[in-house]
Amino acid sequence: MWLTNSSVGRKVVMSITGLFLVLFLTFHVLMNAVALISLEAYDAVCEFLGANWYALAGTAILAAGFVIHIIYAFWLTLQNRKARGNDRYAVSARPAGVEWASQNMLVLGIIVCCFLVLHLVQFWAKMQLPEIMGEHVADGSYYLRAAFGQWWTLPIYLIGFIALWFHISHGFWSALQTLGANNDKWLNRWQCTAKWWATIVCGLFAIEACYLAWYFDAFKF
Repeated sequence: MWLTNSSVGRKVVMSITGLFLVLFLTFHVLMNAVALISLEAYDAVCEFLGANWYALAGTAILAAGFVIHIIYAFWLTLQNRKARGNDRYAVSARPAGVEWASQNMLVLGIIVCCFLVLHLVQFWAKMQLPEIMGEHVADGSYYLRAAFGQWWTLPIYLIGFIALWFHISHGFWSALQTLGANNDKWLNRWQCTAKWWATIVCGLFAIEACYLAWYFDAFKF
């Protein structure tokens, strides 16, 4: 099949799943912003999602897209390393015009994945998963307090957001380039849009994390 047997096809799959995750991040940061306004409203949003069929369907689709994105990322990286052979050791300097993030997407992705595992353990594994199993769960704000009330949560999240910024600011426009938006005029526009979007999303994530750490007295010893 073209999407799996060719390098271009695999890049298309990476691009589509990556853009899908971009949409999810946009939704997620806006959902979390509700907590800045009212924890009661945040609890209502969490209850609306919960283990309802639409939330479970969305979670399954998201998980599938994320797993496919990771598998294809490693696949393409190994393919590129194999194609370059020993040539990849010949030059250590970064070529002009090549972004740092472009050469470190796999490392950045691994950092983001580690951050995601922590996030899932702190929230999904304690909220939606128990509800799926028929257990009673507390309000969403309870788990916000449990996570951001600990001093070490904020530094780890901020590191995760920095890695996420580099990963998506490059991945966003690179995906669009793969899908055809590769002329000089539009590519420059998408690069600018990607950096602005990544800054707004990751900046808002960071603001939310800092506010919650302050609100729950994470650094009060």
